[in-house]
Amino acid sequence: MVSRLSYTLDCRDGEKLAAFWTQVLGYACRGRAGQFWPLVPPESRDEPWFVLQQVDEPKSGKNRMHVDVHAEGDLEDEVRRVEALGARRISDDAVVQGDFSWVVMADPEGNEFCLVRQPG
Repeated sequence: MVSRLSYTLDCRDGEKLAAFWTQVLGYACRGRAGQFWPLVPPESRDEPWFVLQQVDEPKSGKNRMHVDVHAEGDLEDEVRRVEALGARRISDDAVVQGDFSWVVMADPEGNEFCLVRQPG
């Protein structure tokens, strides 16, 4: 037996963030299940679920874990696309480390994530 990962992100407005993250990731929302909004990848992609958990308290500090979203095309084009969906750019310039580069972003509720461009 193999265990599988899913990632759960606390949020205040599950419906709003489900709309944002499904567009960013190309996932589908399976609808609300109590306080949870499960987002699943297309059947053609073997990736973990991304679950939003609606909570009452607001985000209060830096995330201890964040999401890396790997851009398939030009990094700045992806930044602009995700900004148009409601994200906010946190870092002014892309960070470059070896062959990798990334931009620190925040979703509409302020949860940090990185848009990453890897060599390829």
